[in-house]
Amino acid sequence: MYFHFILQNQMMASELRVGVIGATGAVGSEILRLLEGKQWSTAKLKLFGSERSAGTSIVWRGDKVIIDALNNNQFVGLDVVFLAANSEIANQVAPEMAKSGCYVIDNSSAFRMDKTVPLVVPEINFDAIGDHTRIIANPNCSTIIMLMAVAPLRVFGRIKRIIVSTYQSASGAGRDAMIELEESTRAHLDGKEFEPKVLPHPYAFNVFSHNTTIDESGYNGEEVKMILETRKILGDPEIQVNPTCIRVPVLRSHSESITVEFEGEAPDVESVRKVLSSFGGVRVVDDREANHFPMPNETNGQGDVLVGRIRKDVSNPNAISLFACGDQLLKGAALNAVQIAERIFDLN
Repeated sequence: MYFHFILQNQMMASELRVGVIGATGAVGSEILRLLEGKQWSTAKLKLFGSERSAGTSIVWRGDKVIIDALNNNQFVGLDVVFLAANSEIANQVAPEMAKSGCYVIDNSSAFRMDKTVPLVVPEINFDAIGDHTRIIANPNCSTIIMLMAVAPLRVFGRIKRIIVSTYQSASGAGRDAMIELEESTRAHLDGKEFEPKVLPHPYAFNVFSHNTTIDESGYNGEEVKMILETRKILGDPEIQVNPTCIRVPVLRSHSESITVEFEGEAPDVESVRKVLSSFGGVRVVDDREANHFPMPNETNGQGDVLVGRIRKDVSNPNAISLFACGDQLLKGAALNAVQIAERIFDLN
């Protein structure tokens, strides 16, 4: 099926017609930057946005591209659309776009748990995309970064449980949250009062629980996403995931402390390093002598997930612990979406 899938799309790769919805947002802007890469050198671009942004323009490859208002008829003839808008918009337009024959790669949460829609990290489960798939969901950023560090370890046996604490940056809440972090930090340093408007708590020099609703079980929305999405992506409905998601005053890139418990005895540290080092999209940063391990500022603007602090869990012979960092706007969102399209159209 995969061979047929690639052959079917190679003919379309010479001059792809690409649409982007939400190009002015933090993720949409990164998608546009990635589409300036050589793999997309012959692509034709169309931009769509709200009535407020319609008629404005964005510079892409040195030329101005006008943003059109969302109109289902305009999707006809496009090969792929990157959807970087909210779930409400995704639910309204994605099915119609798919009917027109184009691939829709959606960054919202609208279709992630839809049984008919694959939830894809291309290095892990690209084969979830079938010949007739047209809507593809991009997972939550925290889930992607975690699974890039965890999924390769399945070569050592079934993973029974994952315990993860996330340290999530402002970029995960969008461009306005990034601006609020900058402004509140400046106000704090100047000794001035600052009233948060985007996030529920003061952000400068503070950490707080992820700003999503907490359900009756005591888990917030971000944590529930990590649980359910991990099971779907790994194809293991029985895997146990216990997340704690925290917002930290970092502009960009998420960090995660992860403990992976196997059904049997955990592998040795050197074997884990070797497997992670050979997995595409992961870079091991694990220098104990120099005390150099993954840091958010070293992942900003690049696509790899950095993994380090690799060690046996001294409290559990079946578990190993590690620390991972990844750019939330790239591998956690825009890059993952673009990589899906590049594999669909065999652009690598």
